[in-house]
Amino acid sequence: MGDTLEFNEIYQEVKGSWNDGRLRFSKQNVVYKSSKTGKVDSIPAGELNLAQWRRVCLGHGIKLSTSGGHVYKYDGFRDTDFEKISEFFKANYKVELTEKDMCVKGWNWGTAKFSGPLLSFDINDNTAFEIPLSNVSQCATGKNEVTLEFHQNDDTEVSLMEVRFYVPPSQADERQDPVEAFAQNVLSKADVIQATGDAVCIFKELQCLTPRGRYDIRIYPTFLHLHGKTFDYKIPYTTVLRLFLLPHKDQRQMFFVISLDPPIKQGQTRYHFLILLFSKEEDISLTLNMSEEDVERRFEGKLSKNMSGSLYEMVSRVMKALVNRKITVPGNFQGHSGAQCITCSYKASSGLLYPLERGFIYVHKPPVHLRFEEISCVNFARGTTTTRSFDFEIETKQGNQYTFSSIEREEYGKLFDFVNAKKLNIKNRGFKEGMKGKIDEYSDSDDDQHDAYLERMKAEGKIREEGNDSDDSDSGSDESFNPGEEDDDIAEEYDSKASASNSSDEGDESEDESAKKKKAKKAKVVKEKKEKKPRKEKKKQKDTGGPKRPMSAYMLWLNSSRERIKSENPGISITEISKKAGEMWRQLGKDEKEEWEGKAGEAKRQYDKAKKEYNESGGGSSSVSKKDSRKSGGKKEEKKRKSAGGDKDRERGGGNESFKSKEFIETSEESSSDSDHKSKSKRKKESDEEEEAVSTPASSEEESD
Repeated sequence: MGDTLEFNEIYQEVKGSWNDGRLRFSKQNVVYKSSKTGKVDSIPAGELNLAQWRRVCLGHGIKLSTSGGHVYKYDGFRDTDFEKISEFFKANYKVELTEKDMCVKGWNWGTAKFSGPLLSFDINDNTAFEIPLSNVSQCATGKNEVTLEFHQNDDTEVSLMEVRFYVPPSQADERQDPVEAFAQNVLSKADVIQATGDAVCIFKELQCLTPRGRYDIRIYPTFLHLHGKTFDYKIPYTTVLRLFLLPHKDQRQMFFVISLDPPIKQGQTRYHFLILLFSKEEDISLTLNMSEEDVERRFEGKLSKNMSGSLYEMVSRVMKALVNRKITVPGNFQGHSGAQCITCSYKASSGLLYPLERGFIYVHKPPVHLRFEEISCVNFARGTTTTRSFDFEIETKQGNQYTFSSIEREEYGKLFDFVNAKKLNIKNRGFKEGMKGKIDEYSDSDDDQHDAYLERMKAEGKIREEGNDSDDSDSGSDESFNPGEEDDDIAEEYDSKASASNSSDEGDESEDESAKKKKAKKAKVVKEKKEKKPRKEKKKQKDTGGPKRPMSAYMLWLNSSRERIKSENPGISITEISKKAGEMWRQLGKDEKEEWEGKAGEAKRQYDKAKKEYNESGGGSSSVSKKDSRKSGGKKEEKKRKSAGGDKDRERGGGNESFKSKEFIETSEESSSDSDHKSKSKRKKESDEEEEAVSTPASSEEESD
């Protein structure tokens, strides 16, 4: 048997809902921590005076009672846990764990017993049900009836609204009405807010952020009363979970945050946090509405009758003493600007995120408190709107995700170190560690910061500009680029020392240098031009004079079966014929397909033989040359027609154009004789080509047509 016993998934009933948590038995105390709220119940071992093992709806449960009158019930144990828990109680506690049976007869007639904060309804000394009186919100009496109304819990699907007890008249004691006695016992332990007596102190016109407005806060011994112009709220101290005192980023204001469970309600709105905003410069002198003896006895030195100081200090000090809770303040975290918080946005509202020693809290709209133990992982993400910020995402174990966006990039290093020190699971740890190193390098100034996205855009723009320049140079060189000729002046447009090359005072050496530079530039242009050549390659011309390729076995079969398919399917379209033929071909037997494959093989052999003979006779080259000659001949005829038309126009013009010098006549006669000689040779060549085409045997394509 060890020093401790621990159990997970142990449930505690809170106003009709089951909250799971962890329970630990140790030699010193019994500790239960709720997974939902993080609230810790610690029961000293010396105060235990009752321990019962009972069969309940969630398996088995334990009921513990203390000498101070508090009762704690925990469910979710297994049947096998009884022995080891019982042995642990015997060894370490003065209380023995006893088994207690529950009444399940369903009777509605029994005895009501008040034991501490519980109302127990017993039948034959066995408990049928128990009502925690702290859940009672109102108690009303009738002639022989007592009606109990209960606080509602928003987390439950079904809530118990009220219970009515019939109290029969008693003949034993006529001086006291049994109905009134029953009601007084209920009200003595019920969580009924009754503003009886004077307030301990009053704070006037305090600024509230949630719920928004200015409220007078009246401090009563058991509850807090917010009195505003429109709404009033009464907050029992039992509903206060935590207190936070947070400095504003401007160092001139303070937030005082009160976490509530269950929340205060206004219509359908639920306020889980009460947030007060104070100025640090505002002071107050406070006098408690109690005698000094009562103050000393009640608060044990935590408060005094007369106090003075900053307003936020007085409010927080009074609340701490009445609620008996610690005040949480920011820990050692310090942001880039020196503040203990980070400016960010959550759900389109700007606010402040405070990294605490055991969680995060965001104020103020809407307020969010996340404990480290309920966080599954965190994630650092690039901002969606700009590269100068990033997002901080928190994912809880329940599957909820909270995204705090628009955090300044300078805050990354501090926040990452904080998360790493708290040993939280970082979703993209490897990537962000590299990012951290980059941020540390360029965090000094905005001008020197290395923005990967910006650098990429600059590089793309540079490539685009170079592409435009090369296009311009190509377009200029296509028209008049001839290496080694008189077109060297083109490069002067791009020459940074163009004026020096044009100067007449420079010597031959400078001219040679400029010429070398121009030639080098031109060589670069030629190189780029060669790289683009493959795009402009002409397609290989098809040899139409050669033998036609043979058909496949399927095409031979289709040509022979086409008419049969048409006759069997009258009105069938061409596409449907192809589909039908494909289906029929797939259904043919192996022997039938071999017959057509043999025919296709024979056709292939004939094609190879004809192709060989055609190539030996030079058929392929002659057809190509014939096409080229036709093209060139067409161009020459077109030029000839143009020149003839020009001569006619000159003859019509008359005047000076009709006079021709001796030199002009001689050169024109020579050129005309040359052109006549060329045209004769061209006509002769065309006639030879036509004869050769006639002598060529008809191709298989013409035969099939």
